[in-house]
Amino acid sequence: MEYSFDLKIPGDRIAVVIGKNGATKNELEKLTKAKIQVDSKEGDIVIEGDDPILLYALREILKGIARGFSPEIARLLLKQDFVLEIIPLSDYVKQKTHMQRIKGRVIGADGKSRERIEELSECHISVYGKTISILGRTDHIWLAKKSIQMLLSGSTHSTVYRWLERQRRELMKSELEG
Repeated sequence: MEYSFDLKIPGDRIAVVIGKNGATKNELEKLTKAKIQVDSKEGDIVIEGDDPILLYALREILKGIARGFSPEIARLLLKQDFVLEIIPLSDYVKQKTHMQRIKGRVIGADGKSRERIEELSECHISVYGKTISILGRTDHIWLAKKSIQMLLSGSTHSTVYRWLERQRRELMKSELEG
């Protein structure tokens, strides 16, 4: 039985999906035993395959690349315990003029805020377009998501970091005990 998904990705991310001389596309096809058709003019991608689980993983990888992650990081979604979470900034911003400011809160000066959240949550974060995306293990992704939501809702960076450090200690403790 053949399964398929249609995706639309931003034009500036098509080259990343294809890779140099088609290397990324070919590798993803090999890893997922699927076929990827790219319409580079429209940004439309059709994926087809026999294995629904691998095809779903490929769809998530392509969504990850479309949201700004490198193919190497997006490929982590082939692992069973990794997920992609996308936060639409329109949920937090009413005026387009505030979009840059709110993205800046998550990124921080020289990317320090994003790095700190990534480090403490062990997740990858991409701020791209009108979304903030998180890629990480299912048991850690909520840390990054809650931290970002706190920042987007106006919490101070120090409050978010303290909360994140406390949660991280609790998580580490429960992982050691469990």
